[in-house]
Amino acid sequence: MTDAQPTAHTFDSPTLRIAYERRGPATAPVALLLHGFPDDLRTWDATAEQLVAAGYQTLAPSMRGCGGSIFFDPNTPRSGQVTAMAQDAIDLLDHLGIDKVVLVGHDWGARAAYVLAALWPARIERLVAVSVGYETGSKPGNELAIAQVHAYWYQWFFHSERGREMLQGNRREFCRYLWHLWSPAWLFDEATFERTAASWDTPDWVEVVLHSYRFRWGAAAPDPRYAALEARLQPQPLIGVPTTVLHGAQDGAALVASSEGKAQFFSGPYQRHVLPGVGHYVPREAAEAIVAAVLK
Repeated sequence: MTDAQPTAHTFDSPTLRIAYERRGPATAPVALLLHGFPDDLRTWDATAEQLVAAGYQTLAPSMRGCGGSIFFDPNTPRSGQVTAMAQDAIDLLDHLGIDKVVLVGHDWGARAAYVLAALWPARIERLVAVSVGYETGSKPGNELAIAQVHAYWYQWFFHSERGREMLQGNRREFCRYLWHLWSPAWLFDEATFERTAASWDTPDWVEVVLHSYRFRWGAAAPDPRYAALEARLQPQPLIGVPTTVLHGAQDGAALVASSEGKAQFFSGPYQRHVLPGVGHYVPREAAEAIVAAVLK
């Protein structure tokens, strides 16, 4: 097996068993890769291969409720809070004894990455956030553009019992539709989709997804174990970590305008690049742009 091929691992955090893949030499600098919804760690295959070839090692965990990342206790809240995902990432780094990483996050992973950069800046060398700007209206006073309200239709749907039923009983058809809708120029095949869709067959995936969107918009109670982290995000902290934002011009989920005008939230170096002809799934459509941002 070469360094570029992934090796699968798990570790037990205080809350759940987290599955992750590792590539590259153990002595190389680390790039931590956090995936989004609806997706899994397979989204990072091309990015990870190129980063290993460039001299990095990569860590790609399955986000909570996805793939092999499963909860121990049936009574533990299946929290989809961004702070929970950020804590999972810190637990992974602590388990492996890794002090500092280059952090790359897409979609949910980008939201978690912003929290990591804001609350644990000493652990982050630099940040590459993909397809999501730093805050898009989840706090009072941050109003969404009407076009973005329309694009977030699935999030409102997930507030309903019909949304739960759809995810429980027809998640493949629903998520396949999202892939097409959000990345209209990306022609993926069924084998690619199915390799990732299998990661959504866990017993916790639906509950984590529903809680994530319901909590984001104030319709679900928080998990009290993350109360201290949530408090540190009020008011929204500045990020001093050097940050690059990449956003596909054809993104059908987080519209490209949603990441505009965010420089005021960064006290360190900040840049944003729009990728023509690319949709929401930048890691799958334009991995080379992510690698270039990391290597800069």
